[in-house]
Amino acid sequence: MVNPGLEIDFKPLPQDDPRRRKPDITKAKTWLDWQPTVPLREGLQLTIEDFRARMTHVAPESIADPVA
Repeated sequence: MVNPGLEIDFKPLPQDDPRRRKPDITKAKTWLDWQPTVPLREGLQLTIEDFRARMTHVAPESIADPVA
């Protein structure tokens, strides 16, 4: 799905980074009668496409740097 030849650049995690990467959806299933409707592989592909689209749009300096 992504370029497997890219080198991964490991950096320290931010202090507020979530520690759990696989949410438990049991409560949503039980209390809301909810089930995922998008298969995992399709959802990952949509997520990759979304991130790629966001990375190609560069915000103007006034928006990108709120301190300026």
